Amino acid sequence: MKYISTRGGAAPVNFEGALLAGLAPDGGLYMPESWPRIPADEARRIGGLPYAQAATEILALFAGESFTKEELAAMTAEAYGTFTDDRVAPLVKLAPEDWMLELFHGPTLAFKDFAMQILGRLFDAALERRDRRLTIIAATSGDTGSAAIEALKSCSRVNVVVLHPEGRVSAVQQRMMTSVIAPNVMNIAVKGSFDDCQAIVKTLFADEAFVRDVRLSGVNSINWARLAAQTVYYFTAWAQIADGDEAVNFVVPTGNFGDVFAGYAAKRMGLPIAKLGVAANANDILHRAIAYGDYTPASVKPTASPSMDIQVASNFERLLFEAKNRDANALRHVMEDFAAKKGMKIDEETLIAIREDFVSDAVSMEETLAEIARHYKETGELIDPHTAVGRAAAMRLRQMGALDGKIVTLSTAHPAKFPEAVEEATGKSPALPASYADLFDRPEEMERAPADPQEVKALIRGAFGN
Repeated sequence: MKYISTRGGAAPVNFEGALLAGLAPDGGLYMPESWPRIPADEARRIGGLPYAQAATEILALFAGESFTKEELAAMTAEAYGTFTDDRVAPLVKLAPEDWMLELFHGPTLAFKDFAMQILGRLFDAALERRDRRLTIIAATSGDTGSAAIEALKSCSRVNVVVLHPEGRVSAVQQRMMTSVIAPNVMNIAVKGSFDDCQAIVKTLFADEAFVRDVRLSGVNSINWARLAAQTVYYFTAWAQIADGDEAVNFVVPTGNFGDVFAGYAAKRMGLPIAKLGVAANANDILHRAIAYGDYTPASVKPTASPSMDIQVASNFERLLFEAKNRDANALRHVMEDFAAKKGMKIDEETLIAIREDFVSDAVSMEETLAEIARHYKETGELIDPHTAVGRAAAMRLRQMGALDGKIVTLSTAHPAKFPEAVEEATGKSPALPASYADLFDRPEEMERAPADPQEVKALIRGAFGN
């Protein structure tokens, strides 16, 4: 299995090469040279396995010769053994044709744990045999950072740098990052938005001397290994509810387009998925792109679902690459034009290709809180604001006729990560699990920096440079 850059200017690499590099050297994103194919009967067999075993089967298809199936089996058993629910990704039935897929039973209470727990083990194994050390950098809108730190804090050959937008993550999200005091962990609060943090990361990767100096790599969803790991729960969910080869819809609350692109990858692998619903909040660039062909960033609006407060979605480039029939030259020109003009009008042919697989909706702050309240009133269960965005979008897309049949909405975070919004909507404050009962008593440690790549470089060099 080889991996190619969406922009066509980098030599193909194997899975380990894509894992360790993160971003391709030409600024593009790595993609499988061809999609591994899984027939529907095989998808049902894999999806019906215990979660760690299903992950082993699917990751083996992407890993090629980089990791043996035995190595992957040991990693997945360890990774998903850290989850508090034996089912790992349990499905909850809400109505005759509606389910919610709970993805918050990992160690940091969010879906990012599904990929990060595997990534930490993959990194350690690859670096050990290469006798190398890496500095991993991640921009986070809230959940990626804590998941990366939890997964990598004990890695013997990895330094971890996490950039988060100061004051724009929940108090619980911040504490989960900044209360981890370890010599290989650095938290940086950036005065700006998540998009500013993400832009800094891309600028750092473009500085070849800096990349060499600190041996830089990434764990944002620019890293293909993360998306490969996230395809698994689409298979396990589908296998539980589909009749025969029946196609199922999935609705995904998303800001950076990684989680929903993992669903697209599963579909390209042969999983019977009807439509993928993109649920956006007030930062609605993904909805505008899919519904109207307008991919033009606006100012980031702070909302109750901060992990989706994003206006430039890194993984949308991967979808454009696919929708343009993998024409890397055309994609490169589009992305260069987007960078120059700070916006993009998607051409009709590309838009038609996107709409074959995707529908979208945007959910306001008021609608988000109303959905948390409605869900609690009808089920007695609390949901977090991101899940509420997904549920509200799923119901409206069904009412509009954009989705028909069985729908699975991804529940991406535990409600206790966003207690203020949940309490505002329901009057009930969700309790943190026992493992985090003392979270606000733990000491914090973080650096602060302006939204300036040079300032961030200086901090990282000072801590982890040669």
